Amino acid sequence: MSGRVLVGVKRVIDYAVKIRVKPDNSGVVTDGVKHSMNPFCEIAVEEAVKLKEKKLIKEVVAVSCGPQQAQETIRTALAMGADRGIHVEVSGKDYETLGPLHVSKILAALAKKEEAQLVILGKQAIDDDCNQTGQMTAALLDWPQGTFASEVSLEGDKIKVVREIDGGLETIKINTPAVLTADLRLNTPRYATLPNIMKAKKKKIANVKPADLGVELTSRLEVLRVDEPPQRLAGIKVETVGDLVSKLKETGKI
Repeated sequence: MSGRVLVGVKRVIDYAVKIRVKPDNSGVVTDGVKHSMNPFCEIAVEEAVKLKEKKLIKEVVAVSCGPQQAQETIRTALAMGADRGIHVEVSGKDYETLGPLHVSKILAALAKKEEAQLVILGKQAIDDDCNQTGQMTAALLDWPQGTFASEVSLEGDKIKVVREIDGGLETIKINTPAVLTADLRLNTPRYATLPNIMKAKKKKIANVKPADLGVELTSRLEVLRVDEPPQRLAGIKVETVGDLVSKLKETGKI
């Protein structure tokens, strides 16, 4: 396969930041909070770049949906080795309600427009943990999918994928074009070096709107409220099994 790979890169609150819920419980605080590329998207970019370095594909295109700041995430992907970027402009209320189905429709439309042979995404984003975009993108395109990939190898016009499943590992072989989602153990993403960061500033980022792709962003979901997890109560120590049984009875556990 010597085609084009589309890689999704999502801008999320940095994994090291402590999440704070808004006072009105309408969502989480994002203003003035450090953002970065979703860690699973970094793994997806790394895999695409490695395939290009092996001369198995010819071009890596990084795609991100969001406000102007999403271009920073695309620049990070370009510094890691992607060739060019596409910024799908979504802002304001539309961005707040943007869901996996909207993103899947955008990616499917871009995959057709760009004549991509492969779409590689992170298996999930660390902000909403939906784990839906890859599967729905494959369904909309009617392409085979290799989800939760921990190993990928191209064999002619087929892709061998080792998948992480509850019972262990599953190995499948699928035809191209296809959609892959990256699991944690697929690779270790490289750091963007200063020379590559400088080169990334000269790489092209195209701007498109969802309407240009025929995608309508009306949301079918409404978030009623967001709450922080309840505080965990302190535990107690007991001396004997009898004391343990008594405490469990007192609290109605048995």
